[in-house]
Amino acid sequence: MTHARIEIAPSILSSNFARLGEEVHLVEQAGADVIHVDVMDGHFVPNISIGIPVVASLRKATRLPLDVHLMIEQPEEYIEEFVHAGATRVLVHQEATVHLDRALAMIREYGAEAGAVINPATPVAMLSEVLDKLDTVLVMSVNPGFGGQKFIPGALEKIRQLNQWRSRYNANFRIEVDGGVDLDNIAELARAGANTFVAGTSIFHTADPAGATRQLRKLASEALSQKV
Repeated sequence: MTHARIEIAPSILSSNFARLGEEVHLVEQAGADVIHVDVMDGHFVPNISIGIPVVASLRKATRLPLDVHLMIEQPEEYIEEFVHAGATRVLVHQEATVHLDRALAMIREYGAEAGAVINPATPVAMLSEVLDKLDTVLVMSVNPGFGGQKFIPGALEKIRQLNQWRSRYNANFRIEVDGGVDLDNIAELARAGANTFVAGTSIFHTADPAGATRQLRKLASEALSQKV
């Protein structure tokens, strides 16, 4: 795994669920790298979304990695089931478990890539003791629970700090960003050090989701090449 590679991760939270398979196929054909799947329990976040059966259905519908973001309390109780359902990556919130080290170890033990997520009010320092357990760090640039929110600028500094850690410790975790990612800010996010860009509204709520996917990739890739 190389952390320099750009990934566009359409978020199905913003898709038309009546046409989910069709829309996933559309962005896959447009060059999406990952499908981002938001799982919400109505407790950790004030919304309820999809669960294990939809992940299993998606696994049959696409060859792309499934980036499963667990916005749920006590995620350890469900990690095994989500991996068996087809999750390629499982991301758990630092704020949702008192045993983050254990949860990350469980994800890897079951055969998936392990990721930790931090909310806008959580400093990146909270992850300093588990860097060696991480394949991905997801920086939330909105408060989790709903799509279509505005980007919180403080996420940029978190991405820069994580990028510095990655260089300092010769680490290889990906830096993912989720919330308000669009054509106006993706280049700046790429220059800050982000690699994986979760985009929901800016892809699925456009007239041309495939074109939006390609344009997001183009802008991020150009920004990365200019940085180098």
